[in-house]
Amino acid sequence: MKSTSKGKIDWLITLAPFIIIMALAGVLFAFPEKSNDVIGDVRYFFGDTLGLYYLVIGLGVLLISVFLSFSKYGNIVLGEPNEKPKYSFFAWGSMMFTCGLAADILFYSFAEWVMYATNPHVAELGPITQWAGVFPLFHWSFIPWAFYLVLAVAFGFMLHVRKRNRQRYSEACRPVIGKHADGLLGRVIDLFALFALLAGTATTFSVATPLMASIIVKLFGITISRTAVTIIILLITCAVYTYAVLHGFKGISVLAKTCIFMFFGMLIFVLLIGGKGRFIVENGFQSLGKMFQNFIELSTYCDPTRENNFPQDWTIYYWAYWMVWCIAAPFFIGNISRGRTIKQTILGGYVFGVGSTIVSFVILGNYSLGLQATEKADFIKQYNESGDLYELILNIIDTMPCAKFILVVVILTMIAFYATSFDSIAYTAACYSYKKLGEDEHPHKLVELLWCILLIVLPIALVFSESSMNNIQSVSIISAFPIGIIMIIMIWSFMKDAKKYRQELEEPENTSAVPAKKTKKKHK
Repeated sequence: MKSTSKGKIDWLITLAPFIIIMALAGVLFAFPEKSNDVIGDVRYFFGDTLGLYYLVIGLGVLLISVFLSFSKYGNIVLGEPNEKPKYSFFAWGSMMFTCGLAADILFYSFAEWVMYATNPHVAELGPITQWAGVFPLFHWSFIPWAFYLVLAVAFGFMLHVRKRNRQRYSEACRPVIGKHADGLLGRVIDLFALFALLAGTATTFSVATPLMASIIVKLFGITISRTAVTIIILLITCAVYTYAVLHGFKGISVLAKTCIFMFFGMLIFVLLIGGKGRFIVENGFQSLGKMFQNFIELSTYCDPTRENNFPQDWTIYYWAYWMVWCIAAPFFIGNISRGRTIKQTILGGYVFGVGSTIVSFVILGNYSLGLQATEKADFIKQYNESGDLYELILNIIDTMPCAKFILVVVILTMIAFYATSFDSIAYTAACYSYKKLGEDEHPHKLVELLWCILLIVLPIALVFSESSMNNIQSVSIISAFPIGIIMIIMIWSFMKDAKKYRQELEEPENTSAVPAKKTKKKHK
């Protein structure tokens, strides 16, 4: 393992996306109302008018993941044919799970069901206790992880089987676009990818960091503003993930495992000590059954007459958001999956990734839903009156035994989640900065440090303007549209190259038979 020379850096790919998104942030600050209207119109076009596009891609990628797992392609090893996995299942799963889901999983696990409970579409389906817990499981499980895992095996195949030295989206598309991967089309693909990476980073930081700030203010009775506390948190998180990145995959692995232990420790505590264990298990089991029973209907619901706009507000938004996040997470998962077969990578990802996600939503979501169902609290009324999810989550935690202890664990786990997610993003972005990067080469530490800093600058700038945060979330949805097209090309490229690779493995037997026939003809 060695760091590469700084002379190999592609400065256009490194700096152009950052300059563009900073310029966009400047426009949003200077003309917040006008830019909000324009971006809102564009988002409406992509999310509403072309919303079916996102739904089709989501269901299609899930079906492809099943096909790859159980077809002849599933036996392809991401590495040499007889190579063993580089990491244990727990270490691999920990890094995969924490890089794929930032601290938003805790934010949404606590209270997402409340937002669904107030939606008229959910009320039409049946009682809140039966349906409000279904949609979080649907929006965070199989289709989101299908996006990650299918692209992860494509990246892993490119890196560990074909041993390509350009670790970029454009290189993964080479089997279809050919020499154009080195030209203008390749540059456009890579610029779209990095732009989406930065937009997605800014979006996810804007979701949960105010909750972290609220917890710190509550714990320590700080009188300074939530904005100032949020910036301090961002800087601390930046320091943690920078330290992990600069210590390579070993640092990332240690941080990921620490995060997993805190995360599951908190879930076990809430399940066993929270007082709602039976409701959590039974309603979670029921919600999981309803999700499977209605999966096709949930995946294809479009609301064509726009009676409630539920898919436009939720499902299409989520699929687009996961697509934006597919820039870094699949690349990182593919990188750490060396030695695993395609089948092991996809099914193992579903077991660890989807399993852990479902457990989080079942335990934390059904704890508060159980209090609502038994009329020991009215979180729906609180949310309708204040509209403040951060305050609502603090109120939920206040009802738990050892509430202050839970608050401390939540804040530490969220920092660890963010740090583990963003060290993988910083590593991926640093790889993008190089014109060529061999399989055993790693980005120079200074380039990694540069990206660690760049990834935190925009969220800090955006924290001063709530309207700008909302606009950047819209930009994330908009940027998912071209990413969807690139994903299709990339999956097509992988299938084409994997088919060729299987033929190459069979060639030695065929070629050994051909000379024998020719020899007989000559002797005759």
